[in-house]
Amino acid sequence: MKVLFMLQLVCLAGCITSRSREWAHHGAPMFSDLTVQEMKVIRAYMHGIPEMKLTDARSKTLRRNSILLMELHLPKKHEALKALDRGQAKPPRQARVIIQFGNQTKPNITEYIVGPLPSPRSHKVRTFKGEKPVQFESRPITVVEYDHIENLLKKIAAQAHKLLFETTGGFSYTNCSNRCLTFSDIAPRGLAPGERRTWIMLQKFVEGYFIHPIGFEVLVNHQDLDPDKWTVEKVWYNSMYFDSVEELVEKYKSGEVEKLKLPDHNDEDLYSTYIPRGHSHTPTNIHGPKLVEPQGHRYYLDRNFVEYAGWSFAYRVRSSAGLQVFDLRYNGERIAYEISLQEAIAIYAGDTPAAMQTKYIDAGWAMGTSTYELAPGIDCPEIATFVDLYHYFDTDKPLLHKNALCIFEMTTAMPLRRHFNSNFKGGYNFFGGLENTVLVLRTTSTVYNYDYIWDFLFYPNGVVEVKVSATGYIHATFFTPNGLHYGTKVYDYVLGNLHTHLIHYKVDLDIAGRENSFETIDLKYVNFTNPWSPKDSIVQSKLHRTEHKTERSAAFRFGKKFPRYVHFFNPNEKNKWGHQKGYRIQFNSHAHSVLPKGWKEEVGISWSR
Repeated sequence: MKVLFMLQLVCLAGCITSRSREWAHHGAPMFSDLTVQEMKVIRAYMHGIPEMKLTDARSKTLRRNSILLMELHLPKKHEALKALDRGQAKPPRQARVIIQFGNQTKPNITEYIVGPLPSPRSHKVRTFKGEKPVQFESRPITVVEYDHIENLLKKIAAQAHKLLFETTGGFSYTNCSNRCLTFSDIAPRGLAPGERRTWIMLQKFVEGYFIHPIGFEVLVNHQDLDPDKWTVEKVWYNSMYFDSVEELVEKYKSGEVEKLKLPDHNDEDLYSTYIPRGHSHTPTNIHGPKLVEPQGHRYYLDRNFVEYAGWSFAYRVRSSAGLQVFDLRYNGERIAYEISLQEAIAIYAGDTPAAMQTKYIDAGWAMGTSTYELAPGIDCPEIATFVDLYHYFDTDKPLLHKNALCIFEMTTAMPLRRHFNSNFKGGYNFFGGLENTVLVLRTTSTVYNYDYIWDFLFYPNGVVEVKVSATGYIHATFFTPNGLHYGTKVYDYVLGNLHTHLIHYKVDLDIAGRENSFETIDLKYVNFTNPWSPKDSIVQSKLHRTEHKTERSAAFRFGKKFPRYVHFFNPNEKNKWGHQKGYRIQFNSHAHSVLPKGWKEEVGISWSR
């Protein structure tokens, strides 16, 4: 009878595990990105609404109504859980569609929730806290607007042709073959709400042009929707400000302005190239180490659903923000409903006007859409599974980003655990060790000069790690002696500017259910009489726990002492040792705040506090 009862328990546990896996697989498509077909039908539906008067996103006029972005609108959590935890029907799929209405009396940006997919029949305006409208001047810059900026820069460069040509040793903006100038624009586009004026700096258009500034920057007011009414408000050249290009050119001719003469570089000696230079003692004609999978992949992938070593999860790459993971389970038990990249910012300092104005909020540059093709053997191992992505941003049709996400298993070259049990006589009693491998989910965002490499790593012992690696080029500005207060000279006339990157992740843990609590744990010294030697005292560390019952209590400001441990746990669920089931969040890197609280742009990134 006892054996039969045990068999029933084993069967029940197996059935529960199987059912949990089935429901997770069933629910994963709720989080999958919009398909090409869905994007097409959404566009057709929105363009079929007469009162919106939508036109193509790439039409040359700025006075137009057009779709700026479309991406999946996530289902409400409580509705999604019915599918994930009970196997019920999934909630209808919906899309988030952002439209810029430029062709009307009061231009504005409006967000809509459109559905149900795949055959949309309704749309409703999405409102935000306080129902504050998004100012039209705050919209991201589009390809069409860049084209108009390019046309204005051609006129500016023509006026200053002699100065630019002499400064750069023969570079010009037009009719330039292989000695051309290009530009980088800076954000935010103004010093107050409602402005749209941008500092633009000219650079030599060579490989790595981001670190080839020429010391010429212009402030362009492009607020008007008629590009013919755009104006140049300021010009900066060699540490001097001018009210117009004409003023600079006149003073340059008269000798009132010191003439710059930048050093020339030939193609063989280009300091910004990615072509390796210098002598290496390591043979370059012999391959370095490679990853191999002797018997194939050990992970399972079905569209956006992944399983590996006890883990299962669904993923998406949100066009505005980037890589996100949902319904993360370990051995069938949910650990987190969502762990997702939300935002990245880079706040700069410098001496040139472009440098002191640079405060990038990368989702505003559609960070999630800059997921370009990954190179096998460099960006990901050759054995990786590569996945295509599609985005709909500033376009009239879905854009394919081939091989933009990869999944692979790798060794960490470090044992998960090991022990050499010495017999202290020159031998040993036993040795035990476990190989440590990890599954990596990876994509990248190339936001102009710098490249973010986004990783989710899943370890076989129940640890999940989220990591970002920054590479690419620095955002450099023209060197001035005063610039040394804000950075380091990295080449002739090139300053590497002081800047701070902050990354915003959303972490929604559901440990053994949704009834979770949060505590911080610190260590405190205790001093007490030694019980086995009363004339002495013992000093040692003791765990000190503080439960936080409110969001405000659990918010820790940068610059203040951070708790040693932060711990999420379920007060109602215990493991077999009587400890409440929980997860620790470990911060391996975090900076201080980058702007004073309440200061202009800081209000828009209040999470950075």
